[in-house]
Amino acid sequence: MDTNNALGEYLRARREQVRPPDVGLTVTGHRRVPGLRREEVAMLAGISSDYYLRLEQGRDHNPSSQVLEALARVLLLNPEASAYLFELAHPKPPRARRRRAERVPEGILVLLETIDLPAFVQGKYADVLAANRLASAVSPNLVVGANRLRSTFLDPEERELFDDWEHGTEGVVAALRARAAGDLDDPRLASLIGELSLRSERFRQLWAKHDIRRIEGKSAVLNHPQVGRLELYREKLAIAASDALVLVIYHAEPGTKSARLLTLLGSISLPEGAPAGAPEPRPTLKDA
Repeated sequence: MDTNNALGEYLRARREQVRPPDVGLTVTGHRRVPGLRREEVAMLAGISSDYYLRLEQGRDHNPSSQVLEALARVLLLNPEASAYLFELAHPKPPRARRRRAERVPEGILVLLETIDLPAFVQGKYADVLAANRLASAVSPNLVVGANRLRSTFLDPEERELFDDWEHGTEGVVAALRARAAGDLDDPRLASLIGELSLRSERFRQLWAKHDIRRIEGKSAVLNHPQVGRLELYREKLAIAASDALVLVIYHAEPGTKSARLLTLLGSISLPEGAPAGAPEPRPTLKDA
């Protein structure tokens, strides 16, 4: 992952996704470039074409806040994407990296054992750090040591599980972009992004779009091989006092068919001979 001109790459990617009519420009004749031309962005932002060219080419690294605000407006950036633009333009000073093991708080481990819903914890790099039995029943990739990004983009069975895989992957990559904003030079993150870019055409296309989106919960429809169609909510909750750990919980609307099927899935996933309602084994942790 090249970080020498991250600002220029972002500007170019976003420029190519804005259609002239979106910003009040009339299209005449044949256009050879997708989206806006550089001179159109410069005109709408009130800066010179030469200055904007220098920004895209990485020959100017110190745009003012006024210029960034104007570019965010022209490129139709939402608040998260605008914040990302500012962070690329004014990165924090490099810091000595001291990689610490990601550890799930004890209280969250107890919660995983007792909650009667599929739940797991993922870390900064989307590693599954802890998971309960019901989570593993939802997907065999929801186990300690698996990586959610690799599973999503590289495992065909995971793709078949999710009803709207194409749309879902957009949010996954956009959230990764948001998390990576201040850590583009992180060796492990760069290695993961490089691996996925080489092995997944879908990931490569989405990463090139430079979309930004916060981690958020949403509905999910799963085509489960054992119980069939599950219409669930998927909540993503930041774990306080942790370094980017997220608790993910699946649940269904009470009284619905999906709620009954989720209960059935929990029953058939019990170890042989285990009584219903028996406590689950303590999930083990994997140092990331």
